[in-house]
Amino acid sequence: MTVLSRSSTFLNFLALGLALATAGGGVAAASDAKDYVAPRGPGGVNPDLNGVWQALNAAHYDIETHMARASLSLRDGPHGPVPDLATMYLGAVASVPPGLGVVEGGKIPYKPEALAKRDENRRLWVERDPEIKCFLPGVPRATYMPQPFQILQGDKEIEIVYQFAGAVRNIYSEDPGPAPVDSWMGQSVASWDGDTLVLTVTSLLDTTWFDRAGNHHSDQMTVVERYTPTGPNHLRYEATITDPETFTRPWKIAMPLYRRLEPNAMILDFKCVEFVEELMYGEWRRNPLPRGLPKGTKEGE
Repeated sequence: MTVLSRSSTFLNFLALGLALATAGGGVAAASDAKDYVAPRGPGGVNPDLNGVWQALNAAHYDIETHMARASLSLRDGPHGPVPDLATMYLGAVASVPPGLGVVEGGKIPYKPEALAKRDENRRLWVERDPEIKCFLPGVPRATYMPQPFQILQGDKEIEIVYQFAGAVRNIYSEDPGPAPVDSWMGQSVASWDGDTLVLTVTSLLDTTWFDRAGNHHSDQMTVVERYTPTGPNHLRYEATITDPETFTRPWKIAMPLYRRLEPNAMILDFKCVEFVEELMYGEWRRNPLPRGLPKGTKEGE
C-alpha cells in the first residue's frame, strides 16, 4: 500500500508539472497571438474567417463558473436537492458537468429580481428552456452550443450558419436602422476593428437564454461580438452584453473557438423541429400515445 501511495503521489506531482508546463505554453501562445497576422480574405483587406468553427467548453450548460450538479432541473430532497421527476430517469445524461465559466469576473451582475427569475428558470428548466422545443438559440448562445457553425465571408458580405436548428444570421455591412420586429437571432451589423470582426446585435427576443442554467435577458439587450484570429485554426470570441433592465452593468464573456479540421468538415442538417412534435403536439393526436411516467412507476418514486 505504501508503494502504491508513493506512486500515486509521484503521478500527482507529474500531472501537476505537466499542467504547469501546459499553462506556461498557453501563456506563450497567447503572447504570440498578438503578433499573428491572418491571411487576407476575399477582397484582400480583412482577415479570412471562412471555416467551420466550434467552442469546446461547458458554457452551453452554464456560462458562470460552476461545480457539477446532479441534474439540469432540481427539486428539494430530504437531504438536499435531487433531480426533478422530469429529468430523474435520464440519470447522468441530464447531469451538469463542471465548468470554469466564461463570464469575466465569474458572476453575471444580475439585478435582485432578475436573479430570482434565473433561479426559477433553473428549477423549471424542462418547461422553460427554449432549446428543448428547438427554438432558435439567439446570440450569443448559438456560438457555444455543442454543435459547429460556419462563417461564410465574401468580399463585402458575411453570413453565419449554425447546425443547431438550421439557424442563420445574415450580417448587414451597413446599419439599416432599427429592425421592424424583434427576432430569435436579432439584427447584426458588421464593422472591422483592425483584424477583429465586430458584430453589433440588437432586436433580440427576450425568450432566448444564455445557457441551460436559466440565465436570461430582456428585449432591451444589445450584444457586441468580437471575432479575432489568433492563429491559423483559432479565433478569440468575446461578447459584451448590455441590458439595463436585467443587469446592473454591462458584462462580458470570452472563449476560444476552434476550427474543425476534418478534411470534409461541414455543417450537417439538425433541423430539430420535427424531433419535438411529439413533445409539443402529441397530446392532440386523434389517438394520443401514452404520456407521463415510465410504465410501472408511481408519482413520487
